[in-house]
Amino acid sequence: MSTETDIMSLEVLELLLTAEIVNKYENLNMDDLPVKFRKLTCAKGCNIDIERPVTVSESVADKVLGISDAYSHVSKNPFVKYDDFGKRIGISALEAAAGWFFRQDCKERVKNNPVLAYYYEQAKMGDVSYEESKNSIVRYQDSKEYLEARIEEIVGDDEELKSARNLILISSPEEGEYSLEDLVCTARQEETIRKIDIALKNLDFLRERKIYELGKLLFVGPPGTGKTSLALAMAKKLRMPLLEVRLAMVTSQYLGETSKNIDRIFDLARRLSPCILFIDEFDFVARSRVTEDNGAMKRAVNMLLKNIDTISFVKNGVLLIGATNHPGMLDEAAWRRFDDVVEFPLPDLLMRKKILLKITKELDCTCNYDELAEDTEGFTGADLRIMIKESVISALMRDSFVMTASDIEQGMDSVRDRDNIRQSASI
Repeated sequence: MSTETDIMSLEVLELLLTAEIVNKYENLNMDDLPVKFRKLTCAKGCNIDIERPVTVSESVADKVLGISDAYSHVSKNPFVKYDDFGKRIGISALEAAAGWFFRQDCKERVKNNPVLAYYYEQAKMGDVSYEESKNSIVRYQDSKEYLEARIEEIVGDDEELKSARNLILISSPEEGEYSLEDLVCTARQEETIRKIDIALKNLDFLRERKIYELGKLLFVGPPGTGKTSLALAMAKKLRMPLLEVRLAMVTSQYLGETSKNIDRIFDLARRLSPCILFIDEFDFVARSRVTEDNGAMKRAVNMLLKNIDTISFVKNGVLLIGATNHPGMLDEAAWRRFDDVVEFPLPDLLMRKKILLKITKELDCTCNYDELAEDTEGFTGADLRIMIKESVISALMRDSFVMTASDIEQGMDSVRDRDNIRQSASI
């Protein structure tokens, strides 16, 4: 089928089949629905259960698919029924309709719809895997919609928690721009990710044996070396929301509120667990001790360290990650709070080449990657991304989609100019 009408017919029929199968199998829930069909149910908030029966009317089809007058596209199908009174559309014979749909060119639709995959796997119809289909879509519990509902449920009318919420950036697992596959990690970084993943899968075992000293990581390295990117990618991999805190932002103009704000943020993290609490600019702990209002800042730092002591990945389900560009500023009191320190060095020659290959995998580039990796010594991963972005813009300004050596040179110059401006400004 290739015409627009045929495509819309299949869209409507897929929606009807999904509703019918969901009504038949009550073990299916919101995690089984493709993202495009989640408006089909009346489920709200944090509830992953589907309110049944699920019905499809003309207005529902329009809301879910953006197709008005949906029945007109499937009216000639003998397996579709229509209720004039409620303008409801349904399937009159599920087995026959599912068989007809399966015989169409709908392999990708089935692959990306766990509800359909479940039915066809049960019916032993074709080489269909429900598990593979389910793993191919974003879980409802990983969605921004679900996370926002959870936060609303937790915060409610609590003014203190509202205050904490306004001080942090919260990202759902699906919002991560990069996955681990998009990043180039050191062997040490990869080992850390594996350890946390294994710990997450064995939390009960660790709790029973009182093995609590893990899940507090300190990321150290120059700006642009991927500390925040890796934290976000870990959130995606581990299917945990990420709460990003910049300590300098938490410092209220009313210094007396700072320690309270820190306490509230940790409280919110505990309630939202399992989650990742990512504390950037951790060297704030050291800088704060030389401020004029040393007493208020000291109380804030003590509150931070106290909360770090009491938070636990194994007990509370909160993975704590501190990040600093200036590890030398941290004293022993800060260092000993972390059970694992992960270094983020400037990328070496091989890493730079790997990063460049990943960044440009969807782009046309005539450059020599070995030479480019050599020419970009001292560049961070962020610098390389900026360089390629500027190179793409340079090519587009020539009305071309292909980056040449000249475009790359312009991108490289742009990064070096930025660095020179930064260095001159700091003198």
